[in-house]
Amino acid sequence: MEEQTRSIVQQSLNALLGNESFLPELQGDMRKTAFTSLNAILSTPNQIHKSFLRVALEGGEVVRIPSYRVHHNDALGPYKGGIRFHETVNEEDVVNLAFLMTLKNALHNVPFGGSKGGISINPKEFSEKELQLICVNYVRYFNNVLGPDKDIPAPDVGSGEREMDWMMAEYKKINPGSQYLGSFTGKSIVNGGSLGRREATGKGVYFSFRYLLHDYVIANEKALATSTNPFAKTALDFMNRPLTVAVQGFGNVGAVTALEASQCKYIHNKVVAVSDRNVTLFNADGLDIPALIDFIANNQGDLPTSVEQLTEISVRAEIQSREDILTMNVDVLFLAALENQLHDQNKTEVKARIIVEGANAPTTQEADDYLSNKGVIIIPDILANAGGVIVSYLEWLQGRETQFYTEEQVHNQLFEKMKHTLDGILPQYFGDPFPLRQNCYIHSVTRLSTVLYKQGQLY
Repeated sequence: MEEQTRSIVQQSLNALLGNESFLPELQGDMRKTAFTSLNAILSTPNQIHKSFLRVALEGGEVVRIPSYRVHHNDALGPYKGGIRFHETVNEEDVVNLAFLMTLKNALHNVPFGGSKGGISINPKEFSEKELQLICVNYVRYFNNVLGPDKDIPAPDVGSGEREMDWMMAEYKKINPGSQYLGSFTGKSIVNGGSLGRREATGKGVYFSFRYLLHDYVIANEKALATSTNPFAKTALDFMNRPLTVAVQGFGNVGAVTALEASQCKYIHNKVVAVSDRNVTLFNADGLDIPALIDFIANNQGDLPTSVEQLTEISVRAEIQSREDILTMNVDVLFLAALENQLHDQNKTEVKARIIVEGANAPTTQEADDYLSNKGVIIIPDILANAGGVIVSYLEWLQGRETQFYTEEQVHNQLFEKMKHTLDGILPQYFGDPFPLRQNCYIHSVTRLSTVLYKQGQLY
């Protein structure tokens, strides 16, 4: 995935190099030198921090757990990125996720750089006491590079407000007298978190889809009808008609996205399938999403896996394998699980005509190219799943000011921020043949390149 991201950034730089209206001050050999510098800067992280956390388990055993904190680029502000708790965490993936955070913040004009963290564990295999010790040790090991004006972590896959509360408490303990409320975001409300933060990513994912297919397409229907752009045709085909929806991943992002889709008053959605790490649930007439959300709240985050469990909560659904959701005959597929879900081996079986990336990097370059060439609209991760970092920024501001917004104010600011980005991206997307991902990367790279040039970092 890292190679894929680098390749798209290189393509974006190549497009900008030939655009003489971009940084016109740079001419001739000086321009070539500057763009070579940009490629080197953007394709590599500033620092990679790695430690093996020493953790004493309750059974008496001492383990060493690989953990990472990657700083990609801070030209736009302090580093910002989540901490992933997952057994597949490795250095290469964390580097790529930090890279994506830099591009995401640049795209949405959030004044943060890009970073990412990871701890290579399955959190379900540890007790609460052991997880608390893992969090404490993570802060101790990386304390020198963390802080509200240095690098501000947040939750990611496998972590949440509980872990952020533990980490902030340890940061406060070992940095007495320092400002600490902004050291971590995604915290609980009583510990200085923001109302609306937990739902922010899922709400933003659905908003990006709703705004494109409803608000933007309706407002520009006449222009799109005369366009030869294949993505315009796809959008018009799906406008103002009932849509079948599948959501892969039913964690914090996927569950909120599914709920937003099932309750949307602008688009007639029918959520016919959801999945998690164990199972896919399918009902052609639509699933009872609130009942499933209640179930996972009381069952360690897992969906029902048996007829008995479904009967207990009065939910009608067929039980299928977890992979089935990717190739179902649905209109819209939301990807809210992990990386590399759509790839070279299953790309020809994907039937959805609109794909929305709630997870980071769930579509490989091969699958993206193939599906885009077929006119499939793919709303990429850096555009769709930015709700978390946008509201994290609002939480960071509230912590600095010690004045807090209502949930309505938070969500209004989130949607306004995403609307501003979409209004800047969609006209170009529907006006040229580039996939939406490429348009977003060009936008991000344009802003980063301009700032790096103005800061004198290219020579």
